[in-house]
Amino acid sequence: MKIAAALALTAATAAAFAPSAVPYSRRSASSSLFAVSTAQIKELRELTGAGMMDCKKVLTEFDGDIEAAADELRKKGLAKADKKASRVAAEGKIAMAKSGGKTVLVEVNCETDFVAKDESFSKFADTVASAAAAMDGSDVESLMAMSVAGGTVEEVRAGLVSKIGENIQVRRIAARGSDNTTTGAYIHMNRIGVLVEIEGGTPELCTDVAMHVAAMNPPYATKDDVPPEDIEKERKFLTEQVAESGKPADIISKMVDGRLNKFLAENCLVSQQYVKTNDRTVGKLLEENGAKMIGFTRIAVGEGIEKKKDDFAAEVAAMAAGK
Repeated sequence: MKIAAALALTAATAAAFAPSAVPYSRRSASSSLFAVSTAQIKELRELTGAGMMDCKKVLTEFDGDIEAAADELRKKGLAKADKKASRVAAEGKIAMAKSGGKTVLVEVNCETDFVAKDESFSKFADTVASAAAAMDGSDVESLMAMSVAGGTVEEVRAGLVSKIGENIQVRRIAARGSDNTTTGAYIHMNRIGVLVEIEGGTPELCTDVAMHVAAMNPPYATKDDVPPEDIEKERKFLTEQVAESGKPADIISKMVDGRLNKFLAENCLVSQQYVKTNDRTVGKLLEENGAKMIGFTRIAVGEGIEKKKDDFAAEVAAMAAGK
C-alpha cells in the first residue's frame, strides 16, 4: 500500500510539473509589439523563479500570458534551474574590470561562502565584470542581456545555478572614470571593493587611496560632499551637548564650530591620516603627487541584505523530537 501511494504521489507530482498537453497558439503578428509590464515580469519570476530577462522574453513571446509563459520556461528547464532564486544570497564576490578610463566593480552573490570560493563562480564574476566594463551605464538588467562566451550573462548565470545548485544573482554595478580622469580600485578578500577617481595622479595612487577607504570606510570624500542637512544635524547635536556648560553664547558657538570642524576632519577622506604611513593626510598625499580628489565608491558583499539566522540547537531538538 505504501509503495502504491508513493507511486501515485510521484505520478501526481510529475503531472503537475509536466508541460501542458494543450498547445498555445502564438500570435506572432502582434507579439513583437506587446509591451510587458514590470508587474507581469515580477509575477512570472515569483511563480517560476526564472531570471528576469528570461521572463520578459517569454512573456513578450506569449503576449503576456502568464500560464503559457510559465509552461514554456518549464519546457526549457529555466524554471527548474532558477527555482532557487527566492533563497537568500548574501555571500559572493566583488570583481573588477577596466575599459579605457573607466573602472567598474560588480557584486555577484551566492548563498554560501563555500560557493563564493568556487573556481567556476569566481570565473563567472570576472566575466560579469568584463561585460559591465564594456557597456554604458550601470543598469543590471542591461548587463544581464550582454553577450559573453556561452550566451548572455543571464543564460550563463542560469546554467551555473543548475551546475552548482545555489541561488546566484548579479546584484549591482559601480563604475567611475572617464578619459579625462584617473581611476583605480582595491578589492579586499573578494568582499570589499573600492573605486577611487582623481584628477591627475596615477592608477597606483588611486589604489593606495582605495586601500585606505577599504580600511577606514569614511562617509564622505571631501567637506563639499557632506549634505547640508547632515552638517545641521551634527551642529544641533553638538550645541545640545555643550548647552549646559554655563559658558557665554559666543563661547559656546566657538566650541561648536571647533567640534564640527573636528567631525568633518574625521569623517572626510582627504582630512584623514593616511593609514599606510600615518604621517600625513590623504589630501596631502594627493597634493604631493599632483592629484585632486573627485570621489570614491565603496561596496561590500551582502551589505543591506537580511540574512537568515539559523538556530542550530533548535534544529537538533526538532530532529530529536522526530519533527
